[in-house]
Amino acid sequence: MAKINGNEVRPGFVIQHQDRLWVAVKVDHVKPGKGGAYAQVELKAILGGTKLNERFRSAETLEQVELEFRDFTFLYEQGDALVFMDQESYEQIELARDFVGDRAAFLQDGMKVTVEMHEETPLGIRLPSNVILEVLEADPAVKGQTAANSFKPAKLANGLKVMVPQFVNTGERIVVDTTEVTYLRRAD
Repeated sequence: MAKINGNEVRPGFVIQHQDRLWVAVKVDHVKPGKGGAYAQVELKAILGGTKLNERFRSAETLEQVELEFRDFTFLYEQGDALVFMDQESYEQIELARDFVGDRAAFLQDGMKVTVEMHEETPLGIRLPSNVILEVLEADPAVKGQTAANSFKPAKLANGLKVMVPQFVNTGERIVVDTTEVTYLRRAD
């Protein structure tokens, strides 16, 4: 951990404060007419997601935490646990399905993900920005609705539903954005 002054906090910094890890979401540097300058910081707890607004003066010392980003491979699902293997040590870890959240639907066998770690404790997970999925169900194209902005619902192999252009049919493979859960393009 590195020591920083209270006025050196920037958005994205992870700090140890009140015996918890927080990420700085928003930082406003304030220089009042009277008194010393300070940083008004909006913090979000890494575990739990609670928010906190704090005022840090330049004389205060904070502990900036460096997270370790490690590459893992998704192996399989076991009940409510998702099993991943460290690509360097080949050790396996189990993460609760709730830890990954709704994005767990995008996990595929052998998918490479990045896990944010602090002292061997997983804090977050990053999936690839997009994945290729097969369309299981899509309504046939409606004649006359071939305009570029005309979309229809489609059910994907992972159970999610997205809106796709009229020309996409059942059985095709498409590229889906994992953050926005939206259709990007047909897969090659």
